[in-house]
Amino acid sequence: MSRSPAPRLAAVALGCWMLLASSAHAALFEDDEARKAILDLRAKVDMISQKAAEDVRRASEENSQLRRSLLDLQSQIENLRNDMARQRGQDEQLARDVAEVQRRLKDQAQGVDERLRKFEPSKVSVDGKEFTADPAEVREFDAALAVFRGGDFVAAQNAFTAFTKRYPQSGYGPSALFWLGNAQYANKDYKGAVTNFRTMLTSAADHPRAPEAALSIANCQMELKDSKAARKTLEDLVKAYPQSEAASAAKDRLSKLK
Repeated sequence: MSRSPAPRLAAVALGCWMLLASSAHAALFEDDEARKAILDLRAKVDMISQKAAEDVRRASEENSQLRRSLLDLQSQIENLRNDMARQRGQDEQLARDVAEVQRRLKDQAQGVDERLRKFEPSKVSVDGKEFTADPAEVREFDAALAVFRGGDFVAAQNAFTAFTKRYPQSGYGPSALFWLGNAQYANKDYKGAVTNFRTMLTSAADHPRAPEAALSIANCQMELKDSKAARKTLEDLVKAYPQSEAASAAKDRLSKLK
């Protein structure tokens, strides 16, 4: 007895369904794996993107910070340069101020020296004699001599008299006495002239004008009509100063007195 085809068909159909179901399940499994792989890949990409964005942000912040630091450094350098320039200017001004002060001090010192020199003794030479005299002595003696040479013998006599009293130890003393005697002779004060000429000879017998003073004494004695005294004075003059011009004049006058 033959078997019915229905069970066989059912078995075949069941087998086909099971094959299809198995294929569908396999396909479904493959899709899930692919989806998971895609999600994992996307997550990795997102992570990498986020990290890259974070790195870019951090680098940007670092660059901004570095830029600010550079700007601050440039500002500090510029301030320092300005400070150095200002300090250099102050140093230059200080140097100019110091130089100006030194110049003024030098000028003041020179001015003080010049003023002091007006009061300090200085070397002078009169009638071949060199000595030290105060500026006031120089001025007064020169003034008195200028008056004498101007022909005002009364004023000259007064000036030299005042000088000899004011400066009794002056190096001008012998010369002052000589010119005082000459002023007195011109004023016909012969006795006064003899006194001052003799004082000069006593204090400075080696003075270059001593022979002239001796001759002037003889002249005064002759004006006083004292020929004997005049002869004695002339003879003493020739003996004391034989090589002088005054001695030659004395010899000539002695010959006339005989």
